[in-house]
Amino acid sequence: MNQVTYMLLAAAAGSCIALQAAANSKFRQNLDGPLWAAYFSICGTILFASVAMLILRPTPPSWETLRSTQWWNWIGGPLGTLIVLAGATLVRELGAAAFIALVVGGQLVCSLLLDNFALMGLDEKAISPGKIGGALLVIGGVLCIKFL
Repeated sequence: MNQVTYMLLAAAAGSCIALQAAANSKFRQNLDGPLWAAYFSICGTILFASVAMLILRPTPPSWETLRSTQWWNWIGGPLGTLIVLAGATLVRELGAAAFIALVVGGQLVCSLLLDNFALMGLDEKAISPGKIGGALLVIGGVLCIKFL
């Protein structure tokens, strides 16, 4: 695949995040609480992933591979839970556009630091003036979406 295809897939993933946040926000309202909304949303994730595993039947990793994996590889699930809970809780308060804009702003700042310092197994990609300018534009966009 080429870079344009990867970029389109990433944009589609962003659309899924916005749709998920809106769905979880309404789920929160219907279930009268963000914890149940997050719980049932994650149950749906587990069910979908389990069905995919049954259909695709990938080779399981060895016990040694699981044991030798860095501790921080295991934080994706808990962090995903926090993202789902945040969407269920905050979309109603902020609106979908402001919530997603703030999520993207947070992702961008964190991602720049992860790349710059080659954290969590990433290749080093130095922060440049252009990247700082781009981040400032996104942050400006976040402020426009929230306050204008």
